[in-house]
Amino acid sequence: MATTQLTASSISVKGFASFEGLRSTTTVNVASLKQNSRSFRGLIIKAATVVAPKYTSLKPLGDRVLVKIKTVEEKTVGGILLPTTAQSKSQGGEVVAVGEGSSVGKNQVDISVKTGNQVVYSKYAGTEVEFNGSNHLILKEDDIVGILETDEIKDLQPLNDRVLIKVAEAEEKTAGGLLLTEASKEKPSIGTVIAVGPGPLDEEGNRKSLSVSTGNTVLYSKYAGSEFKGADGSEYIALRASDVMAVLS
Repeated sequence: MATTQLTASSISVKGFASFEGLRSTTTVNVASLKQNSRSFRGLIIKAATVVAPKYTSLKPLGDRVLVKIKTVEEKTVGGILLPTTAQSKSQGGEVVAVGEGSSVGKNQVDISVKTGNQVVYSKYAGTEVEFNGSNHLILKEDDIVGILETDEIKDLQPLNDRVLIKVAEAEEKTAGGLLLTEASKEKPSIGTVIAVGPGPLDEEGNRKSLSVSTGNTVLYSKYAGSEFKGADGSEYIALRASDVMAVLS
């Protein structure tokens, strides 16, 4: 059976409520784009778990976080209605509840996001839950890429061991001086680190500093992380520090 896939086109980031300018270029499985159960050539797409109205509170446990998912855009910036298949899956929302944290060694480590934070998370993370009439996601704190309180992806505050990199522009010419078309430009795996997380936790619950710093020019793994486009058209990628292979100088 052939696998049907769609490529997400954009996630809006303007004022964060709409996420205008933020775009994920990772591949999205069609099953993840549907919230209502239906049959698709024999493939059963399950709906989000629906919490009955009699339950008015949902408290995440451990290192889990409850995020209210940003509403998917139904129109383009120009006002054109988008079909369901063209609407991109949101990768952001507002933290509405957090767990009590986790025990690492002898220390109790609190969750690093708070209620009210606007966050960006990994595309396939967590479990979708329909609660109080809205779509939510229960996910582990480690699946949250960072906190974004402005309308610019360059202002993302990475969490834990993640770093935010501004991708270098693709070469316009070959070594021989021939101009390259957009289709033939090779996507670079080089960029400049513009923000770093506080680092991962060691066995005692203490933060370990990362091996890269803001301002470093780095070479990173080609298929790692989550890619985004800023409002000015610049390309960014958020990935784990372990996916950075070398520092260039």
